[in-house]
Amino acid sequence: MKQNMNRWQVLIASTVVLLCTGDIYAFSVFAGPLSATKSWGMPEIMLAFTINSAVAPIPMIIGGFFTDRGLAKWSITVGGLMFGLGFCLSGLATSPTMLYLTYGLLAGIGQGLAYSGCLSNTIKLFPDKKGLAAGIITAGMGGAAIIAAPIANFFIQNYDVTFAFRVLGIAYMVIILIASLFIKSASGNQTPKTAQPVAGQEKLDKVNKNWLDMLKTPTFYIIFLMMFTGAFSGLMIAANASVIGQQMFGLTPTTAAFYVSLYSLSNCLGRVIWGTVSDKLGRNNTLYIILGVIILAFVLLLSLSSATGFAISIMILGICFGGVMGVYPPLVMENYGPINQGVNYGIVFCGYSVAAFFGPKIAVSIAKSNHGDFSKAFYVAIAVAVGGLILNFVYQKTKGTAQN
Repeated sequence: MKQNMNRWQVLIASTVVLLCTGDIYAFSVFAGPLSATKSWGMPEIMLAFTINSAVAPIPMIIGGFFTDRGLAKWSITVGGLMFGLGFCLSGLATSPTMLYLTYGLLAGIGQGLAYSGCLSNTIKLFPDKKGLAAGIITAGMGGAAIIAAPIANFFIQNYDVTFAFRVLGIAYMVIILIASLFIKSASGNQTPKTAQPVAGQEKLDKVNKNWLDMLKTPTFYIIFLMMFTGAFSGLMIAANASVIGQQMFGLTPTTAAFYVSLYSLSNCLGRVIWGTVSDKLGRNNTLYIILGVIILAFVLLLSLSSATGFAISIMILGICFGGVMGVYPPLVMENYGPINQGVNYGIVFCGYSVAAFFGPKIAVSIAKSNHGDFSKAFYVAIAVAVGGLILNFVYQKTKGTAQN
């Protein structure tokens, strides 16, 4: 059924919300100064990022539940405000435990609610451009640090890291409140009148498996593991880009913050580029390319010792990480239908959270054991990407087709 709705307005407003909650990808800019100011160890501080990312599936599933029932605006607004509040309160943290509660749990739960509402609600409005819509909406998350990293670094250099947390948290709450005024909820199988007819869409609409039926399919477990392998390397770099740049390539904190912005810009562009490409080539053919390029990027990172080599490598990795985040939402919808997309994708997203738990943690542990050298962690990332290629092949054989 067609409905009157300006889907592009919803897309833009939702992207603005995620430009705020996506500040989690700039955490490496805060980590070093926070350690120096509070005298907390880096592994302790990075645990806050790990908790933030690891709890995301819980609010994503809850947010998906509300979104699938036409309450996306509620999920987005409440979640966005929780994120901003958690970010602000992180500037008042007096212990690692308090940081885990504010940045890890409160901001993490809020980010998951907002992300779920924005993504699942918007993709339902673009049945004819699923990859493009998923790419643009997730680009808000990936591109946030382009803006946040230099601004945060300015406040850190001129004031301190706790001030940066507080002022950014307040700004995010204000921006999210304004953006939420322009968001409308999609409902059921209704699509905007501007949506173009899609071949096979009626067949897709009839699939509509709920989460229980999804868990009964073998493809779910393959997709779950594929999500893990795709997100692993991107999260490893996102959490440690600034530290890697300073410890392995001799960058200053300001220059490292700029490189974090480069990574985020690449991440942002990759979500749109690969999402659009996947509409043309198919999700799995696109994933073959992405995972292959990830392996090549880590080989370059291990081979090139210059700052330029570091920049090129992390930009490539950013583009590929963005691609992973842009490809999986439509992949899930094409397997299990649009009606339950919010909850279904929230469950699949648990694969991302597993990667968020292990990726940064493994990298930091290996670097600590090797005097700040992340090289061995890069070899682990290569092995995980190879596993992703194998899983992608198994998925195609299970589905009996080269494209979705």
